[in-house]
This record gives sequence, C-alpha cells and structure tokens, in this order.
Amino acid sequence: MSKVFNTTAVCIPEEHYMVNIAQRLQEIKVLVDDGKYFTINKARQYGKTTTLIALKRLLESEYYVVLMDFQTFGSADFANENVFALSFCNSFLRLFKKCKPTLNDDLKETLNDLKNHVENRHDYFTLKPLFEGLGDICQFSDKPIVLMIDEVDSASNNQVFLDFLGQLRAQYINRFQQTAFKSVILAGVYDVKNLRHKIRPDEEHKYNSPWNIAADFKIDMSFSETEIAGMLRDYEQDYHTGMNVDEIAALLYQYTSGYPFIVSRLCQIMDEDINTDYDENGLKNVWTRHGFFAAVRMLLAEKNTLFESLSEKLNRYPELNDMLQSLLFTGKAIAYNYYEPAISVATMFGFVKNNHGVLAIANRIFETWLCNLYFCKREILSLKNQIIKQ
Repeated sequence: MSKVFNTTAVCIPEEHYMVNIAQRLQEIKVLVDDGKYFTINKARQYGKTTTLIALKRLLESEYYVVLMDFQTFGSADFANENVFALSFCNSFLRLFKKCKPTLNDDLKETLNDLKNHVENRHDYFTLKPLFEGLGDICQFSDKPIVLMIDEVDSASNNQVFLDFLGQLRAQYINRFQQTAFKSVILAGVYDVKNLRHKIRPDEEHKYNSPWNIAADFKIDMSFSETEIAGMLRDYEQDYHTGMNVDEIAALLYQYTSGYPFIVSRLCQIMDEDINTDYDENGLKNVWTRHGFFAAVRMLLAEKNTLFESLSEKLNRYPELNDMLQSLLFTGKAIAYNYYEPAISVATMFGFVKNNHGVLAIANRIFETWLCNLYFCKREILSLKNQIIKQ
C-alpha cells in the first residue's frame, strides 16, 4: 500500500509521509533519562499523540512504558475517587501487562495483591492504595517504569483529577524514599501549570500545589524547513513529480511556521485534491508555486477540525478575540508577556508566538484566516445595521 499524507489521528511511519522526528525524540529522552516530570502541551493537532507513540517505541528497550489516554475514560470514570482509582488501576494493569514485564516473585505477588484488592475490596479502593500499589510495582520491576498520559486535560474540571495529580506529585517528591515512576509525561493542550484556565475562578485554590514540580518543556515540536524538505523528498522518490523540493518546503514553512497539521494538510490537498484539476499534466503542475497557492486558497475556504477549534476558542474567550483584532487591525505593537491572561491563552491555543519580545500571529495561514473571519463578521454586522435602518 502506498503512503499518504495524514491529518487525522496518529501518523504511522509505514503508512504516512512524515517528517523525521528522531532528533526531537532523543531530546525528549534526555528528560526521561534524567527522571523528569513534564508536560508536552501544544495546541490542537500539533502531533502530541504521534510523538508519544514514537517516544514509547524508542524507550521500550530501556524502560517499561505505560501509555494511557484519558479520552478513553468516560465521565462516569471520574464520578468520585473510588470509581476513578478503580478505572485507573484496571487500565494501568492491563497496559503494564502488555509490556511483558519479567515477573519475579515479588512483582508477581504485588500485581496479584493489587488485582485482588480491586476485585474483593473495590468499594474501599481509593487513590491512597492505588499509589501504594503503583509504588510497589515500580520497586519490584526489573526495569524502570515510565508513565505517559495523553489528553490529560480532558478531565481537568474534575476534583478527582486534581486529587490524582496531587498524589502523583507527592509520589514524585518522595521517590528517593519510595520507588516511583522513572518519569511522568503528561500531554495535552493545557499544561499542568495553566490548567487553571479550565477551573472556575471560585475554585482557584485547587491549582496551587500540584503544578509546581513539572519541568519546563522547551523542545520545539514545529516542523523546520529542513524536516519538511525531507518529507517531500520521500514523496518525490515515490512519484517523481519533478518538484523543486527546496522551493516547496520553503513556501510551506513560510506560510505555516511549521505547524504540523497545516503543513500536512496543504501537502494532502496538493496530493489528493488539486491533482484532479490537472489530469492532463499529471502531478508536475501541482507541486509548483501555482499549485501551492491553489492549495492555500482551498485550505482557507474549507471546514476542518483545526479551524473549528480556533473559532470555538474565539467565542469562549472574548478577551482573546479583542486582542487578536487589535493586533491585526491597529498596527500597534504589543509586547509579549505570557503572564497577561489573553496572551497566555492565545499562546496555549496556538494563535500567537513570541517574535523577539513582540506579540505576533503564529503564521500566515492563521493571519489570513483570522482576517477573513473578522472581515466577514463586519460585513454581516454592516448588513444587519442597514436592514435595521430601513
């Protein structure tokens, strides 16, 4: 089966054209080897899950890696501490078993004790025995255990989730007295340090302590121009389009600033959609400047999950909406300060970036999409006002 460009779910190297993230994975592995607790928090569709799965493959020779996904937990699983502890424990044990650990006598006994506790005393099973059991597993395991939790912020409005993070923090702090996970990696849009944006103002006391141990994650997850060119060369080897790889890679980077979804989506449009408009000349006229800008126009006009998410955030955060309009239409420079709430939110959701101390829209695609959106809204408002006057 031939490879394709993928913009849904996880990218698989054997099935999809991808940039080579080997160097990025090695940089993340350094954090794991150092025993860090950190979050990979990036905007929607930034390749977080793909990165976690690739990282799991890299780490498996040295560690037992348990990769959980909180999106697989329903709202009922967060109903209370007892229900959550049972759900988490069952999921962890199932995934740990898939790691095929060496079952020495101590580990086997620990796993059986925890399983029996869950089955026979499930009404009394809470976070405390859960973490005691997890600590014992870490102690008797013949290899260090790395815990990864994807979509960790999908449950962040739940008190039990915050209690869970508090216990995770306590276990990490006490790891020199009681064996704990070698490293903990949480992935989501919201960092544990800015999950407060999802907590109601009257509950702000909930986010003070669990967030103060996470290491800063400074690894750039956007695609570089060189990485994009490498992906295009893989495609060119298969299809021999005659494209100028360096030119197309430069255009993709200039308009996307390496935002993974947008890079892949533009390539996907050129490969699958524009191609149908150039049947007589094959692919040679598609992978050109002309074809690239045709793909940009199609992208900006389409309905996709990324733009839907951005639109929803604009409606949810009025201060974000106002700031972006000011940035786009007043021409006034705004100093970048992450501690300004509107800038913090805009950064977290991928709208903006820090451009040498000055606030800037994250990429040309977002800039054009936002301008089109705001112009459209103003035209509709103008029409409404004309109708009212009549």
